[in-house]
Amino acid sequence: MGAWWSGSVTTFLHTPPDQLCAALSHQVVQNRFQGEPQQARAWEAQIDLLHEILSTLPNAQDWQVLFEFPIPRLGGRIDTVLVSPGAIYVLEFKIGSSSFDAAALSQTEGYALDLLDFHAASRKHPLVPVLVATDAPSRAQTTPLLLPLGVTEVQCVNAAGLKTLLTTLAAQTAHTDHPLVPAQWEHAPYDPVPSIVEAARQIYATHSVADIHTARADATNLTQTSACIANILQKARTEGRKVIVFVSGIPGAGKTLCGLKVAFTDDGDATDATFLTGNPTLVSVLREALTRDTVSRGQKRPLVEQRMESTIQSLTKFRDHYVGCPKECPPEQIMVIDEAQRCWTQAQAVRKSASRHVKLTDSEPAHLLDIMGRHDGFAAILCLIGHGQEINDGEGGLACWGEALLSRPAWRVEAAPDVIGTGDLTHLPATLEAGRQRFLHLGVAIRSLREETAPRWVNAVLNGDVEAARYLAAQTDLPFRLTRSLDDLRAGLRHRSRLAYRCGLVASSKAKRLRAEGLGCEVPHMDEKAVSQWFLNRWLPDRDIRASDALETCATEFAIQGLELDFVGLCWDGDLIRVPSGNRWQPRRFSGTKWINVSTAEATLWRLNTYRVLLTRARYETLIWVPQGSADDPTRDPETLDRIANFLMTCGVLLLEPAAPAQAFTLQNDLADLLQD
Repeated sequence: MGAWWSGSVTTFLHTPPDQLCAALSHQVVQNRFQGEPQQARAWEAQIDLLHEILSTLPNAQDWQVLFEFPIPRLGGRIDTVLVSPGAIYVLEFKIGSSSFDAAALSQTEGYALDLLDFHAASRKHPLVPVLVATDAPSRAQTTPLLLPLGVTEVQCVNAAGLKTLLTTLAAQTAHTDHPLVPAQWEHAPYDPVPSIVEAARQIYATHSVADIHTARADATNLTQTSACIANILQKARTEGRKVIVFVSGIPGAGKTLCGLKVAFTDDGDATDATFLTGNPTLVSVLREALTRDTVSRGQKRPLVEQRMESTIQSLTKFRDHYVGCPKECPPEQIMVIDEAQRCWTQAQAVRKSASRHVKLTDSEPAHLLDIMGRHDGFAAILCLIGHGQEINDGEGGLACWGEALLSRPAWRVEAAPDVIGTGDLTHLPATLEAGRQRFLHLGVAIRSLREETAPRWVNAVLNGDVEAARYLAAQTDLPFRLTRSLDDLRAGLRHRSRLAYRCGLVASSKAKRLRAEGLGCEVPHMDEKAVSQWFLNRWLPDRDIRASDALETCATEFAIQGLELDFVGLCWDGDLIRVPSGNRWQPRRFSGTKWINVSTAEATLWRLNTYRVLLTRARYETLIWVPQGSADDPTRDPETLDRIANFLMTCGVLLLEPAAPAQAFTLQNDLADLLQD
């Protein structure tokens, strides 16, 4: 991976422009890109403009010039990166454009933010995104505040204004305490950690997780786990036997990525593997994201949709079809089951299917094992197991799988040592013969990009372990903030998310009194279209009110599990409270006009796991809103809500600093102006 052309300013100025254009055009052919006819002319104009500016820029001879620097996570390439000892300039050119398009503004800022997060040599230096609309009217230019690190606001200039901007900024950064070495910048580690949707697109296109990294070296077991799975499957295929593999991991560690890699890899026939999930949200969002991505590359939507239906399937529909057709063998030899711990017990399966066309007689694990057992010789099931994420009545956990496997000795079992042995809901029984593979456990969170202790802190909070939570909070800048104001929550999310990041509101499905606070509309998680629009459409620049970052609707644990946002606003209601005495969490359900305590151990576990899911959906930061309540409404008792907020602060959460109106909404107002232009 690298720029299509790079060199010092001196080298750039001594290279004939037609030679540079030829080199860039050659890369289009080599990388099988479809270059637009006007691309060569755009490069010529860009090179001529930079040649004119850089030839007169003081002390810039050792700056580095990079054309078409790749940003795989965003599926694009930066037109030009200029690297000086004091700053990195991210230039996006719109040759011939007479306006500063909102989409281009978002694209430019996105590139700079991606470098901040994932490019090692860009983390401790100012990043200046510059949108150059060559024929746009001149705009009043305010020199950006160049902090020691971070991304400035996007600078919008026309061709005539670019020289003045670069000259001013070069003078401002001429004497930096920790200068960059421009020639070394391109070769610094670049380790993008995509969201699950971005990763699915990348894996589907490349059949690899090799480029899905984290800057933390201790997360290398993502590729080790993928290799371990591949070795187990290949051995079973060679021996013509049946194997079931359990991949466990903490929230956000990359289990789904490993499963998608197996489902998308063409080791055998085109129908060799399928990805099953009982989570309709994940099915609809991944299908639609991959369909949009593939269609954008020129393929016909009906054909792509048909392919996606076989690659990513609803576990419920797959199960019912083959239970109802007992002699039919599925074409797929490999079944990947996401969140397999959520499969139904026998009692739940019988009860839930009693009024359906297809009646279940055994647990879901038993039925799925028998369906795949119809194959002669090789068949495989890959179970992705999320610890502490059972969130509904009747979910049997690993114990249910173990029970089904004990009576089906034809299946060889491979699992991580930590999921075998204690005899509870979250473990396979010790009496089950199983191979123990340590790489089948993913123990490092890669969802939380800026702080890997977040899942451990969440566990401590939900376990009521104040000492452990405070210790973890003291070790780092905890990616959680607390507010008692819904307005401040929305303002904080908008200010943090900017254009390139995605934000949204989440809440428990049992949070029935948020309606009184002005937030009672949730995303219908069974509506595939609504869910896909919430996760994939955008409020800015599209002004789509259905999008998550419009901040109008909440996603529940059922809609958000298995997916993620960059910034999350968690709306905490009275369905999980701190008891006045006893130092413990108390789940409640709303019935009629009042809250009723939930007393069973399983129901308590499910509610705690609901909040575990909601608290671990953010890639960057979670803002927690606990309403202040109302003394006139017993269902929103202020003292009860205060105890929740006070406990979270005792555990180390800092208060959210309200964003000044001008600071919070400047970007949105600028975009409104752009859209009107």
